Amino acid sequence: MGFASASYAVHGTSAYAMALKVDDARDAMDRAVALGAEVFNQPVETGEVTIPSIRGVGGGLIYLLDDKTDLSRIWDIDFAPVDDEHKKQDAHLLRVDHIAQTVAYEEMLTWVLFYTSIFEMQKTPMVDIIDPSGVVRSQVVEAPQGSLRITLNGAENRRTLAGHFIAETFGSGIQHLAFETADIFATAAALKANGFRPLPISPNYYGDMETRFGLDPDLTERLKAENILFDRDENGEYFQLYSGTFGEGFFFEIVERRDYRGYGAANAIFRIAALKKQIRPEGVPRL
Repeated sequence: MGFASASYAVHGTSAYAMALKVDDARDAMDRAVALGAEVFNQPVETGEVTIPSIRGVGGGLIYLLDDKTDLSRIWDIDFAPVDDEHKKQDAHLLRVDHIAQTVAYEEMLTWVLFYTSIFEMQKTPMVDIIDPSGVVRSQVVEAPQGSLRITLNGAENRRTLAGHFIAETFGSGIQHLAFETADIFATAAALKANGFRPLPISPNYYGDMETRFGLDPDLTERLKAENILFDRDENGEYFQLYSGTFGEGFFFEIVERRDYRGYGAANAIFRIAALKKQIRPEGVPRL
């Protein structure tokens, strides 16, 4: 049984690992170990690539890739392409915009230090995310030019969505993945054609948003029809589209940035309220 299977048995639906491309995977590995990171080793099948890896948040894995070795060919060596008959409509996703990791609040400083020490990353000021059941502390660590962005969300009680995720998945981990698109409406249409069901957002949100930002009513109706959230700051605009929940709170996000640098914190309370409606009620056993 491999690590992926063991992780699913303990944590349920989750992203148990992430891979980061660095200049030199072996040098990065040596640096991480010198700074106290825990090495992860697992036997691989004949012909597969051994990937340097360390333990991260919640015991999850961080794989290290580079362009200098066979690590640059990992997708060709270790993975098989999907048959054409299974391909869906192109959803116009460009890259991973950010990864959101949920941790216990008292662990946050430890993991901020972990990322900023081992990798070339800087932290941003901590902000409060309003959950209907409490406050979640959030801090971003990011690499220069935004090549890697990780939001660390610290849960102080299990009644919040973040706290529920930690309690029900037996520990900290990646709670959601956000992908970037250059056209949120084209992506929404393609995803719908592929069978994707967006997270339903309360209609009341759109009236309030239109008034707050002075949006054109036609744009508001387009956003409402696709369950897309909107935010604006001094730099630009931000569009967010969410999936429903999988397992005990894992979900996906698609974003379009128009010179916007934040993460839509003002929309969090609406997104959290919508996600909570899909979570298994506390005390109800898993199937």
